[in-house]
Amino acid sequence: MEDNLSTLFKALGHPIRRRILDILKQSPKTTGELNDFFPEVTRYAIMKHLTALEEGNLVVVRREGKYRLNYLNAVPLQEMNNRWIGKYMQTTAESLLNLRSAVEQKGEDIEMKSAEQAQVFRIEQEVFIESSRENVFKALTEKAEDWWEFRLAPKGVQSKFTFDPVPGGQFVERWGETEGAVWGNVYYVNAPEEIRLHGHLGMQGAVNSSYTYRLLEKDGGTLLQLSHTASGMIEEEWEQNHSEGWKHLLGKLLKEYVEQSK
Repeated sequence: MEDNLSTLFKALGHPIRRRILDILKQSPKTTGELNDFFPEVTRYAIMKHLTALEEGNLVVVRREGKYRLNYLNAVPLQEMNNRWIGKYMQTTAESLLNLRSAVEQKGEDIEMKSAEQAQVFRIEQEVFIESSRENVFKALTEKAEDWWEFRLAPKGVQSKFTFDPVPGGQFVERWGETEGAVWGNVYYVNAPEEIRLHGHLGMQGAVNSSYTYRLLEKDGGTLLQLSHTASGMIEEEWEQNHSEGWKHLLGKLLKEYVEQSK
């Protein structure tokens, strides 16, 4: 853990690298696009800064066609917060999507949005977990009830999660005899390496959403990669709230659950 923090602090130690993270917070960028923000800096220098950020796990690279896109990975910042701030002050967990307020809007009229308001977002995050892929995969699926914090059940009502990690299986929250919500429908499984789901994750209306967990063996543990894409009538704050929610769920709750269960 200390070695990881040393690499993280080193990655944050240059103002250009911190500025790159600010830019990537808005949207992913190619190396060339990032270079345009720094006309006084060579492309080679930007590549070196990106390498340092990758080594600090603050940037993840995904290939799309002939382009390599750089994405902000905020999970290590959450881990740093847990290590240096979380121990000394009480924090309130961020909602995955302000789910409670969304669910409690019963009976309220929802304004239809125009086609011009259709948007897309994509979230890419990585977290290293000191355990085997088998343990992490089982925690993500069969043991989700033990650590998944967010709920769609009405306030004051207890609910339970089940997750059947097979094609056609569902990640479901249930309360009462017939009430509940589907958080995800499984459409691809290659255990313990990958599982893909369709699921709104609290978003309402005309939205298509899917998320994927990939598990890679690395340094005696597991590198968990999350990809979450959504398109349609996206509210302005949804991407930010989902990014914070995933960071809390995977970078803190899941990581602590698996590592403390070893």
